[in-house]
Amino acid sequence: MLALYRQRAAVYDLELMPFEPLRFEAIDRLGLRPGDTVLDVGCGTGLSFALLQQAIGPQGTIIGIEPCPDMLSRAAQRAQRNGWGNVILLPACAASADIPGQADAALLHFTHDVMRQPEALTHLIAHLKPGAHVVATGLKWADPWLWPVNAFVLSAALYSVSSLEGLDQPWSLLGPMLDGWQVNPTMLGGGYMGAGTVP
Repeated sequence: MLALYRQRAAVYDLELMPFEPLRFEAIDRLGLRPGDTVLDVGCGTGLSFALLQQAIGPQGTIIGIEPCPDMLSRAAQRAQRNGWGNVILLPACAASADIPGQADAALLHFTHDVMRQPEALTHLIAHLKPGAHVVATGLKWADPWLWPVNAFVLSAALYSVSSLEGLDQPWSLLGPMLDGWQVNPTMLGGGYMGAGTVP
């Protein structure tokens, strides 16, 4: 899967354009304030950075976690190009990233593989403050009779996840770890947005 993401790095921004409204809503639901520190898990090329910067300001911090070096290189270029000196990039998987301190929020935007790794979720939550907001988005199976939607989900998933396991409820591991977890369907039932807070 890492090899596939390395190949996609150059066109990744264009590929994700249809999902940008979901990114906007997810970041809005984080409830970020100036000066906050936010984990951008699976930050890719840094597509979320501009919106996160608007919320946290120059006194805040973005910690981008990304195992694909080609994606991370583009994220670093994006930060440098925009003069964002408050971006920390960690070239690691979510389960082993050397995350400094505890953050105020975490964004998991289309990170299905991370959502299906208990060790990764436990590690991330250990680096979040009590009460920190967590928002996760991604693909999921729609109702069986919505076969056109599920055909899209399948094609997108085969292109972006290691396994189709858990696509019925991708949040099933994360939800029980958080308080007030709520999930809403998106993309005609082929996607979801879940949000909760760290106990």
